[in-house]
Amino acid sequence: MSLGQQLHPHLPFLRRYARALTGSQAHGDAYVRATLEAIVAAPDEFPRDVDARLGLYKTFHAIWSSSHIEDSPVSVSGDDHEAIARARLARITPLPRQALLLTAMEGFTTEDTGYLIEMDATDVETLVNEALAEIEAQTRAKVLIIEDEPIIAMDIETIVRDLGHDVTAIAVTRDEAVREAMAERPGLVLADIQLADDSSGIDAVKDILAEFSVPVIFITAFPERLLTGERPEPTFLITKPFQRSTVKAAIAQALFFDEATAPA
Repeated sequence: MSLGQQLHPHLPFLRRYARALTGSQAHGDAYVRATLEAIVAAPDEFPRDVDARLGLYKTFHAIWSSSHIEDSPVSVSGDDHEAIARARLARITPLPRQALLLTAMEGFTTEDTGYLIEMDATDVETLVNEALAEIEAQTRAKVLIIEDEPIIAMDIETIVRDLGHDVTAIAVTRDEAVREAMAERPGLVLADIQLADDSSGIDAVKDILAEFSVPVIFITAFPERLLTGERPEPTFLITKPFQRSTVKAAIAQALFFDEATAPA
């Protein structure tokens, strides 16, 4: 099997990680593109002593780290997300967020995460705890949950409240979701894809976004269906069945890049 064939299944998830890390589809995709260009240009330098996925993320991190050191040689244009991220990064360094996302969202072990960011497992755990504490301290929001499965909805509500946020409503259909969003404007939306009356959470989100801007985290059992390479795509998504830590990480990241909660 060629290197390209080995890497292909992992690309949608690297794109997810890159977008969550940067807070932008354009920025995240630019870093992934630069990573692939680096691999094509020097395939012999690709890490061969680890599995393909770990090697892919290792190469990405080399690009990510060098871009910060060298003042972003990757060509990405400025936008609102970048300004928000820079304001927040004045308080939180990128390394703890990388550790949080790699473990909670991407599912790497602390040992593998340590390999990727060149730290030992104990230090990775410290970074994860630091990221959660610092990011959560900066972000408080009203959250609309769009989920038709009662047990899952209750679980998500508990996670949201444990993080210190308020839940405005739990909607189970498209129409109900839009109605609740208009009644009390949320600062974050957590949306399932398939709803109770066979309506679409995607359509509900489109209706809401037509009225006002709000960060959205999609919940789906098939994340690759939303990461097809066609635009627009969600910046934040979590996969069913999910871990509580994954939901916490996604919420923290979505609010991290939200203008309404950006530090002055």
